[in-house]
Amino acid sequence: MSAALQVTAFGLALLSTLFLLLATCTDCWMVNADDSLEVSHKCRGLWRECVTNMQDGVRTCDQYDSILADHPVKIVVTRTLMITADLLAGLALATLVLGLDCITFLKEDPCVKLKMCYGAGVIFGAGSILGLIGSVWYAVDVYVERAMLVSHNIFLGVHYDFGWSCWLGMAGSTGCFVASVLLTCCLY
Repeated sequence: MSAALQVTAFGLALLSTLFLLLATCTDCWMVNADDSLEVSHKCRGLWRECVTNMQDGVRTCDQYDSILADHPVKIVVTRTLMITADLLAGLALATLVLGLDCITFLKEDPCVKLKMCYGAGVIFGAGSILGLIGSVWYAVDVYVERAMLVSHNIFLGVHYDFGWSCWLGMAGSTGCFVASVLLTCCLY
């Protein structure tokens, strides 16, 4: 039972870590959600803003000037939290691989392997909380920005909704949290 639970947690953790990495690297955290006839599709992300022409499929991206340049708080905080969550999830995944019962590393000392699985669960928990805070922070800021424009009757021709990168960040963080719960609470 313990080995099956470990492998299940490992599979979920691997998939969730990949989701977190994809969310951090991709640039579609906000998408335009205009109801009119669109000729282009805009995505804003943590690293650049991309526009795709819907007629011919040509995509052009404008990278932000510098990582150290003045950026909105939502971008800086989300970058920091997501990168930290990625690093923690990667460390936890490496620790979990070494702690699995099916790996021959430290086979003679099962107590140490169990502690490694618990440690991986705690690290996954910390990473999942940081990733969830980063994703939700960005999503709430997009919502507040849109609500402020609507409440002031300002229409700029386009408004933004949450993009698939934001949803990937939330899904990856939630998956890491579930893997953390499996490793810390259910591994007896």
